Amino acid sequence: MTVNTVIIASDTAELNGGIGKVVVTSAIALVAFGVEVVVFCPLAGVEPALEKAGVTVANLEGQAPSEDPNRIRGMARGIWNGRAARALRALCSNYDPATTVLHCHGFSKGLSPAIGPVLVDGPLRHLYTMHEYFVACPNGAFFDFPRAEICTRKPMGLSCLTTQCDSRHAVHKMWRVARQAALRGPGKMPRGLRDVAYISDMQRGIMAPHLRDGTRLHHVANPVDIGEGPRVVAEENDLFVFVGRLEPDKGALDFAKATKEAGVRAAFVGSGSQDEDIRALLPDAEITGWVGPDDVAIWLGRARALVFPSLWQETFGLVAYEALGRGVPVITGAWNAASEAITQGENGIIYPNANGLTDAIKQMDASAAGAMSRAAYDRKATYGLTPGAHAERLIAVYSDILQ
Repeated sequence: MTVNTVIIASDTAELNGGIGKVVVTSAIALVAFGVEVVVFCPLAGVEPALEKAGVTVANLEGQAPSEDPNRIRGMARGIWNGRAARALRALCSNYDPATTVLHCHGFSKGLSPAIGPVLVDGPLRHLYTMHEYFVACPNGAFFDFPRAEICTRKPMGLSCLTTQCDSRHAVHKMWRVARQAALRGPGKMPRGLRDVAYISDMQRGIMAPHLRDGTRLHHVANPVDIGEGPRVVAEENDLFVFVGRLEPDKGALDFAKATKEAGVRAAFVGSGSQDEDIRALLPDAEITGWVGPDDVAIWLGRARALVFPSLWQETFGLVAYEALGRGVPVITGAWNAASEAITQGENGIIYPNANGLTDAIKQMDASAAGAMSRAAYDRKATYGLTPGAHAERLIAVYSDILQ
């Protein structure tokens, strides 16, 4: 069967993070292949490029929990956003189930577990892309934030329920547990999911035990828009660059400490709660605040290496793939999926634990950076999928689902 229409259900339709970037990029790429695309989202804001490309956007502006001025009502909606689910089901009923697929990119910031019955029992075949671990883990990261360590507890088991692992506070953990109970119960996820996409081998290994045996798994790497520009001459740069949220789980402060110990220059492309801590430790460091993709590309052009020090088991690491494709070596931990694109010592450095970050940075002198930069750039075709190749892969998966 040939897919004619794809309804993409996502919390966001903006370039405001990794998921948003995948949604926008894949929607535009699918339209270029002649597929009708409708993006359904509850968060306010729509990327102008979507409508310019011919993507239809159904935006329930103001229906996300975080946008509700009534905090109690917003929390309740975060557990079960019935209005969003009803609107999505009504939208799906307008399309031919023989040629239409409903593709969901997460639910945690707006769609809520109420999306589950629309996927599982709705009128259309579905594909659910795992960008993190929310269908199994209440906080979506398998990470104990107060202890800054990877969590191996059984999700929703006794140890999980009695441990305050949330990035905020114990009450928020209780709310997450309630949401997870709704997901597993009336939300029918993940047990009811028939087709699930994973974005890295590491993620599949972690998530497979939490999915039912009959779930069909499809490998669909994130789109990586590297472009055709020249190699970044990393050996002529002396700046080590961090891109992302300046938060404890992202390892931003650990990166700051490591660069100070290594005696190298650092730049932080992002913003977050550790902004002032980083400024206190590194008064001369450049901290840009949140910037768009074009500015990120400029900073990568100034980098000797991109450092990706996230402490949790990142499922892809899009910026790492973008850096490698431009010839910027990457330094990352062995527990991150970004390490799947790195051959140790050839196009980057993989360090075994958090204590190894300083030594890894010290190894990246000008000579090593030059050799790794050239190797990284020569292998650019192997890093993820171009937007066009990503769309082709999705269309193949959609066709398989419609069979």
